[in-house]
Amino acid sequence: MASNKTSNTLPACPVETTLTLIGDKWKVLILRDLMTGTKRFGELKRSLGNISQKVLTAQLRAMEENGLLIRTVYAEVPPRVEYSLTDLGRSLKPILDAMQVWGESYNASLS
Repeated sequence: MASNKTSNTLPACPVETTLTLIGDKWKVLILRDLMTGTKRFGELKRSLGNISQKVLTAQLRAMEENGLLIRTVYAEVPPRVEYSLTDLGRSLKPILDAMQVWGESYNASLS
């Protein structure tokens, strides 16, 4: 697995490591969208709403470098690029599920 983070540069705390890798708002939402399957750049951009192309590109590159997703480029005109989660990226599903349950519970407590 290619990674820009080595065990020497990651925080000692496992929670901090997780937050370092997915703590950004956009990364969590990208993970959410890719949990359902492969998506193209435009699909992700539309789904995420007001994210700029520059920020989305940077987030996707960082996630690819950290081994959370795979970027597949097809030799077509116009070029087609697809993003899908790696096994490591899919292993974050229980965390996202727990966040969803907590968010639903929190919203219900405000009603």
